[in-house]
Parts: sequence; structure tokens; C-alpha cells
Amino acid sequence: MGDQARQAKGGQAKGEQTQKGGPWSETLRSLGFAFVLFLILRTFILQTFYITSGSMEGSLLVGDFLVVNRAAIGGRIPFTQMHVPGYSEPRLSDIIVFDPPHTDEFRLVKRLVGLPGDTLEMRERVLYRNGQPQDEPFVKHVGEPDQGHPSMGWQRDHLLDTVDAARYQPTRDTWGPIEIPEGHYFTLGDNRQMSLDSRYWGLLEEWRVEGRVALIYWSYDRESYRAFPFITEARWGRVGHRPD
Repeated sequence: MGDQARQAKGGQAKGEQTQKGGPWSETLRSLGFAFVLFLILRTFILQTFYITSGSMEGSLLVGDFLVVNRAAIGGRIPFTQMHVPGYSEPRLSDIIVFDPPHTDEFRLVKRLVGLPGDTLEMRERVLYRNGQPQDEPFVKHVGEPDQGHPSMGWQRDHLLDTVDAARYQPTRDTWGPIEIPEGHYFTLGDNRQMSLDSRYWGLLEEWRVEGRVALIYWSYDRESYRAFPFITEARWGRVGHRPD
């Protein structure tokens, strides 16, 4: 009887130890699951983005916080050039977030204005796609004088045969016509005279696109001198807005 009692007591103690260890194990499993779910959501479903420059003014303002739909186009698998399949393709006039080819220090947000196979040119600030002037009500122009830049020389490799590449002198407001090759896109900022975009750093490879801007989930005047501008200078009218 003594041995049986001791065995029963020992079994009870082991059961108590198991119960004490259970909640910690369950908590760790829950945290691990939540972390994995967060990584999946951020990598393949949704991403957030914060506007820090005025290159998209007219549509997006400095201080806008964006939700980016990565599932639409297909999120990129980290550290690769591969994407998981999306439920749509990048569309003309989409506002997209991407990994630019000229730097790996940050992401950019611009408007998609040229698709593979398109012919693009700009004449005196007017964008032409496949020979047709584009209606772009979202574009903002400022009174900056037109000028060229050496970085625009990449365009010579994509000029149509009708253009003499040796005499080609592109400027910010007048360039092309160039042809967009397969697997590439052309982007512009809506604030055309204040945007560093495809005119300068070149074509955007398909695999660099990370998502389509879905909506503005918060916005505030970052340049305000008031205390706590994140709250006191909130732009409530922009919250929930879907930029066109």
C-alpha cells in the first residue's frame, strides 16, 4: 500500500508539473504563430508605406500613411526576384510601390504610365502613349524651367529608329519617343517637375514591383510646428481615402 501511495503521489506531482508548464508552452506557440502570420501578411498580403517627399503631390501628400495591396500583383519572395501569383496584373495609372533599380536604401511610390510594348514620349510636359496624348487630371505642374540631365542618357538605347540617337538631347519636359521592352514598366511622379522617376533612373523591371496603393489610413501635416502634430494636425478628410 505504501508503494502504491507513493506512486500515486508521484503521478499527481508529475501531472501538476505538466499543468504548470502548459500555459507557458501554449503562450510561446501562440506568439510564434502570430509572428509567422504577421510575416506572411506583410510579405504577401498587405504592407504599409509612409510618404516623405512631394513627388506625388496632387495625389499623395507628405505625411500620408498608405496601405499597399501586395496580394493584387503578387508579393515578392524575400531576397529573390520571384513573385507569388497575384489576382491581377499592374494596370495603367496604378500608383505602385517598388524597389527602385538605382538604390537599395528605400522604396519609391510612383504612377505607372507605360506598359511593356508601349511607345512613350513627352512634348512640352504632355505625355503621349502610343502616339496619343494622355488625359492626366492628377498631374501637378510647377513653374520650374525645363532642363536636361546626364542621367537621362539611358533613353538612347530605347529610342525608335526614327530618332537620331547621336543628336538626341532629352529634357525633363521633352523626351522620346522610346519603346518599353517586355518585362519592364515606366513610372512618373504626379508632381512632374519635382519627381525623380523613370525619366532619370530608367525602366522598372517587373520583379521590382511590390504592390498597389490601396488607401490612406492616416495623414497629418508633418511640417507643422504645433505640439504632437501626428494628432493635432491630423488630416481627417484624407483618412480612408483611396487615391486615384
